[in-house]
Amino acid sequence: MPDFDYDLFVIGAGSGGTRAARVSAAHGARVAVAEEYRVGGTCVIRGCVPKKLLVYGAHFAEDLRDARHFGWDVPDDCNFHWPRLRDNVLKEVDRINQAYTTTLESNGAEIIHQRATVSGPNEVTLADGTRKTAKTILLAVGAHPAVPECPGHEHGITSNEAFHLEAIPKRILIAGAGYIANEFAGVFHQLGAHVILMNRTKEILRGYDLQIRDRLLQISMMKGLEFRFDATFEGIEKMEDGCLKVNMANHEPAIVDMVMFATGRKPNTRGLGLETAGVELDEMGAVKVDGDNRTTCASIYAVGDVTNRIQLTPVAIREGQAFADNMFGKGGATVDYDCVPSAVFSHPPLAGVGMTEAEARQKLGSVKVYSSDFRPMKNVLAGRDERALYKMVCDGETDRVVGIHMIGPDVPEIIQTAAVAVKAGLTKAQFDATVALHPTMAEELVLLK
Repeated sequence: MPDFDYDLFVIGAGSGGTRAARVSAAHGARVAVAEEYRVGGTCVIRGCVPKKLLVYGAHFAEDLRDARHFGWDVPDDCNFHWPRLRDNVLKEVDRINQAYTTTLESNGAEIIHQRATVSGPNEVTLADGTRKTAKTILLAVGAHPAVPECPGHEHGITSNEAFHLEAIPKRILIAGAGYIANEFAGVFHQLGAHVILMNRTKEILRGYDLQIRDRLLQISMMKGLEFRFDATFEGIEKMEDGCLKVNMANHEPAIVDMVMFATGRKPNTRGLGLETAGVELDEMGAVKVDGDNRTTCASIYAVGDVTNRIQLTPVAIREGQAFADNMFGKGGATVDYDCVPSAVFSHPPLAGVGMTEAEARQKLGSVKVYSSDFRPMKNVLAGRDERALYKMVCDGETDRVVGIHMIGPDVPEIIQTAAVAVKAGLTKAQFDATVALHPTMAEELVLLK
């Protein structure tokens, strides 16, 4: 056997790469992980963790207004200081970044703070020109925000820059209608901005249950968010006063202070040198892998967003764990992609697991749907008309629950337990046989009609 510098060289220290590197090193492998930016990747540094903290901060806008109905004297001029929230969030990012770094090092993985590219089936080249060899290479480089090719696109920002703004804009146009667009739309709106959501189709949150996303659209419009559908960019102009004029098809131009692109994410495969090892990509630029995360090069594997299977942090972590256990542990580990729960931390949040009603009707034919459309107790006392909607989709022949979809306060916290039930194949009758926990919103799941 040839002598390699490492048993495993991981390119990218995000969620999947960090888990794979840490567990592989714990199994006794000689591991190096190269990261050109910061350990932690998209989720920790510029994604779900700082974004969720912004969502928490934005929620206080509604909570403070509601508090008056619960007996609290909240002054009308209750001021918000964006720099304080921003800096506290970034401080927490620094803490988690250090924790990830310490965890890797304490398990014996070597961290190389440089960009690494593939230069052969068993070789990588670092940014300083140093070449390293490894028996196995793992690609865990993630993805980056897509930016539309339109005149003036350089005037826009992406979610990466949203965490570092000097101030909250008074008017912002967000391009896109997926989870990133809707989450940031809610944050900016609650923090005082007028938000325009622009999308090239008539749909938001494609892939989620139609009734649930329609409810979010209804609530968002009621709150004052502006939507422009069937709109495509024609150009962005920077005006003399610093404002941006956004020209779009099928609509009048929009004058805003900031444009944010939330139009999907592209795998970070460009310039990675994969052609030197015969690693094939799909039409979206994602790395092709088999069920064991192996690429078309026998010595190179890939996990996480760079494979574009399911772009979720817990999925990348599961893939990294399975890779490490199979490569250096006892083996036999698999990742089950069925019934993966997901949530959108919009205002209000929504969540789902399993088949939507449309998917179930197409796949099963006979379907029974149960739902509860109600005002949460807190909203009633606060004088808000905002309603929650819980929905259960069942196989009409077997009574098995094949999907649960929800919108309302705290539903991401509720869906995790519901996902276990769907994954286990429980029936509607078993939900009905469970005594409700009153008074909670979650009790609606065992009272659905």
